[in-house]
Amino acid sequence: MAMSNRDRRPRRSPADQEEKQYDERTLDIDRVARVVKGGRRFRFRALVVVGDHKGGVGMGIAKGADVTTAITKATEIAKKSLVRIPLYKTTIPHEVEVKLGGSRILLKPASIGTGLIAGSVVRTILEVAGINDVLSKSLGSSNKTNAAYATMSALQRLVPAKEWVHRPKRQTVESKPPVAKAAAVTKEKK
Repeated sequence: MAMSNRDRRPRRSPADQEEKQYDERTLDIDRVARVVKGGRRFRFRALVVVGDHKGGVGMGIAKGADVTTAITKATEIAKKSLVRIPLYKTTIPHEVEVKLGGSRILLKPASIGTGLIAGSVVRTILEVAGINDVLSKSLGSSNKTNAAYATMSALQRLVPAKEWVHRPKRQTVESKPPVAKAAAVTKEKK
């Protein structure tokens, strides 16, 4: 009995389909040590960002005994911390600047076709969020973890254009000067 191509393909579980839903990128992997009586115990710390390219983005950081364990744990944390970013066409609705720790991140909306003008960590986070046209500047610390946290904070501070507060324009009414108005009120009381 010959097997068809359909029988040879591995069946996909629901977990495999969920992974395809998000774009997962590892931003940084560090080897960290804890000093104990017998010497140092080494572990790995992973910084992962997850996005759906439709305005959803999350970030996670976790430690593990080996690299794959750390990345898996960080990915799960990132999926749980997914937030929605308001988008305006292919950019952000307004300018935002955030200082967090030693990092300062500035994000500005850009016209269509400009592309992502951003550094490594900021660029990756904006790509997985689905933002295509942004101007950015990273000032202060170049620490990847601080830059990632500052970028996420900046994206969370964005307000959609629908929710902006618009104040009505002042209407100019021809009236007497305030002094004359007060004098007229005192005469009426007498």
